[in-house]
Amino acid sequence: MGSNAIDSMNLSQDQIAVLEENFNKVSKHPDGTTLMLIAAECGLSEEETQKWFKLRNAQWRQSEGLPAKQGSVLD
Repeated sequence: MGSNAIDSMNLSQDQIAVLEENFNKVSKHPDGTTLMLIAAECGLSEEETQKWFKLRNAQWRQSEGLPAKQGSVLD
């Protein structure tokens, strides 16, 4: 991935794999229940999981050449 903010979260490769899979296959903006399930699967708090999705979305938007941020459900 290469984002310093995401890298600073010190996640294991297994956690990153689960987070990336959910980001790519389930939702870039998971609802509260989905976020809770992803957090439980990764062994992270909901806040940490939400932070990862927020950072990953910003990274994805930048890679797609989209504006940095528009009213996100995670804010």
